[in-house]
Amino acid sequence: MKQQDILTVALIIALGGFLFGYDIAMMSGTTAQLETLYNLNSFRLGFTISIAIIGTIIGTIIIGKPAEKYGRKKSLIFLSGLFALSALGSSLAINWTMLLIFRFFTGVLLGCITVVTPMFIAEISPAKKRGQLVLLNQFFVVTAIFLAFAVNYILAQMFEYSSWRWMIGVEFVPATLFFLLLNLVPESPRWLINKGRNDEALSVFQRIKAENPEEEVRIVKDAVEKEERIEHGKLFIKENRFPVMIAILIAAFNQLAGINAIMIYAPRVFEMAGFGTNASLLQSISVGATNLLFTFVALFLIDKYGRRTLLMAGSIGMVFFLGMLSKSFFTGNYSDLGGYGVMIYLMGFIAFFAFSQGAVLWVVISEIFPNKVRSKGQALGTFTHWIMAAAIIWGFPVINDSVGGGISFGFFAVMMVLHFFFAWKVLPETKGKSLEDIQLEMKAKQVV
Repeated sequence: MKQQDILTVALIIALGGFLFGYDIAMMSGTTAQLETLYNLNSFRLGFTISIAIIGTIIGTIIIGKPAEKYGRKKSLIFLSGLFALSALGSSLAINWTMLLIFRFFTGVLLGCITVVTPMFIAEISPAKKRGQLVLLNQFFVVTAIFLAFAVNYILAQMFEYSSWRWMIGVEFVPATLFFLLLNLVPESPRWLINKGRNDEALSVFQRIKAENPEEEVRIVKDAVEKEERIEHGKLFIKENRFPVMIAILIAAFNQLAGINAIMIYAPRVFEMAGFGTNASLLQSISVGATNLLFTFVALFLIDKYGRRTLLMAGSIGMVFFLGMLSKSFFTGNYSDLGGYGVMIYLMGFIAFFAFSQGAVLWVVISEIFPNKVRSKGQALGTFTHWIMAAAIIWGFPVINDSVGGGISFGFFAVMMVLHFFFAWKVLPETKGKSLEDIQLEMKAKQVV
């Protein structure tokens, strides 16, 4: 049997995160051209950008059963192939309606991918490395965000009036690569055991060089049998109340930091602070680079210091930098720190977000649910995440046009104060524990 290093397997699966990150950040470079080309007001522009997010919400709802029926691997192969085609369709759109249709379809596929990818990695990873390996998904997300900002800037110089088509069309390349490489990875051993295919699961554990493959199969099999006895095929039951609450709150707070609004409208925020369009696109690259650097830092921290510690430290930093951004826009004074205050405050916020919420979100959601309902739980967390993202992305340009950036960033700062107390008082620590051990802890903390 040909063996594979678990890191190699996780890296291939994590390419799903790359597609998600690139798509989110790529649209930031298209807003000005789309606004002019289709004569969009702030409401229609917000809708154009958020239509993919609306599709993503639907994708998170519909993927649970297919992922359980057909498996993680086959689901991702199918989704990545369709994603490549949808990217081409969006780039070749001949009118606003066609663009909206293909962007919506792209969003549905992204929603499905963002559910399956971290769940797949979590199910195939050893407990000691799971945080780091699941975080590879987020690392690829932020790598893609950085590359999207850089590619957007280059394409904007090369194609003055049609660069938005190239920005979208470039997605075909990583989607096709993902489609091809997925054929090299094994199926999730935990999904195989759920389906009674224990021998195949044993082969997978041996293939990825698990320390004790036979014991891994026995532990997971016992957990599955216990879940079946208490009807753990259902998500919304008493035994799952605590992980359901955690998934909803951590996903909601992730978006209430304002991260996707800032990422997508980064050039617009810089323009609000008085920078020109070209300078705004260029400075957006610094935001992407900061996000990448501090997510890389989190790779070495998450399994050492734990999930809660990173979230609490991140909350403190985000409150400070969001508060400074709010102050700048309230006073209209953008001359702080040599005229680069807004850029530095944004980079500070991104740094603290990247090694805390950005790193921890998908790791925690992938860990806290029982095997039988992990896909449903992952879908619930992702659904909440994208519902909040759609509302904030759609509403951000409208709110800024009506009340200004001071109130927007002030609101995000207040939400991060609440997030600190959530991480401190509510969230359990999961580092270094097997998925089955985490379930025992969740059961002990269940909400009455």
